[in-house]
Amino acid sequence: MKKNRYLFCLLAGGLLLYIAVPRLSVFALGLEGWFAVSWLMFALFVIAGNLTALIYAPIKQQGNRGFSGPKGAKRKTRSYGS
Repeated sequence: MKKNRYLFCLLAGGLLLYIAVPRLSVFALGLEGWFAVSWLMFALFVIAGNLTALIYAPIKQQGNRGFSGPKGAKRKTRSYGS
């Protein structure tokens, strides 16, 4: 479930970069240039963080959830009889 969220955030960040990069002027003087550089830097942080989380997400283990004994070990069962 988290991988879907990471993928969505990654695609949303890429879309924002695609829309914003032609409009940002990195070589402008003053506050406009600082804003463009800081916006691009934060956008790249968002993309890098989501990409890292997507790549290094822990893998879910499937199988016996309640039994954590050695492989091939027999389970003890209770017998209620006289």
